[in-house]
Amino acid sequence: MAVATSSRARARSVSDRGEIATFLRTDRQYAAYALGDLDGPNRGRVAWGMAYDDGGQAIALVMHHEGVVPQPLFLMGAPSGCRAVLESVLKPRDAYLQGTAVHEAAVRELYDLDAPTHMLRMVVDREGFVPFAGPAERLTALDIDDLNRLYQLGFRAGFPPSVVEDGVYYGVRVRGRLVAAAGTHAVNRREGISVVGNVMTHTDFRGHDFAKMVTSAVTSELFDHVSDVALNVHADNDPAVAAYSRLGYRTHCELIERLVRRRSTGWGLMRPIREAMRIPWQREQK
Repeated sequence: MAVATSSRARARSVSDRGEIATFLRTDRQYAAYALGDLDGPNRGRVAWGMAYDDGGQAIALVMHHEGVVPQPLFLMGAPSGCRAVLESVLKPRDAYLQGTAVHEAAVRELYDLDAPTHMLRMVVDREGFVPFAGPAERLTALDIDDLNRLYQLGFRAGFPPSVVEDGVYYGVRVRGRLVAAAGTHAVNRREGISVVGNVMTHTDFRGHDFAKMVTSAVTSELFDHVSDVALNVHADNDPAVAAYSRLGYRTHCELIERLVRRRSTGWGLMRPIREAMRIPWQREQK
């Protein structure tokens, strides 16, 4: 077991489901994706690290997916605790950071940061949900080719049928053509929470509330199994935010997502100097 100690926090790898879940439940809506991964089909590829204060109280949790880089790197809790985990317990080379603005302090000295993407975490519960009626139909594994075509995913990058079989997907068809769809990123019945995603309307069919219809249909079915539903939306996507608000979704917090690259060597630390010394034609061809 990896263990690291600093003047700020003590960090170690963790695998006990109860300990991890207890910390994630302190902010279920923020931790919605992580709660999905806790019991999801890829849970065997997820590594967890936790940090504690001098009294042994858990103060931070870091989650990283193992696999072809970059993979999600989720931070929760005190930035100093997250930093302790990233210093010696979980040390991904490249990752897709998911956290809040306060967590940048945990990674800035360890990683080079790409430009941020600002997202809103929106949530809704059964009591606040406002359904929106429409001709949305439940999709099955037989619809996977149409779904991949809508998402413009190639043969090699396309979703497998299991994505639809294991999740909840709805679509709208116009003259037999699938023109809008929405589905789930995660469903955790044990924790009573789910994440909606992959909301898409073909450009030729926007402006007809199809996205609202399919999102409503997915959300409605999810409430047969869970008590809370979450989703992410770009902070500057005003039409989407307004559409989700019409369904009863409310903003829980603002998130920052960005690619990060580990500063693992002295050569990496010299990058700003190397960049400044490049001659103009080298910069243009970068």
